[in-house]
Amino acid sequence: MAAPARRALNGAGYTALGQLAGVPRSELAALHGMGRRALDALQEALAERGLSLG
Repeated sequence: MAAPARRALNGAGYTALGQLAGVPRSELAALHGMGRRALDALQEALAERGLSLG
């Protein structure tokens, strides 16, 4: 994942992948630095763990 997306997540208080489970995709998309590719990568990583975005 690109550095701007990581910074956006950290700035919003998300420090672990599991914290993103259930968070609406639209909420994450609103963060500066979060693009479609980053959101797709997060969804894929969550799906590998049996989780998903809200």
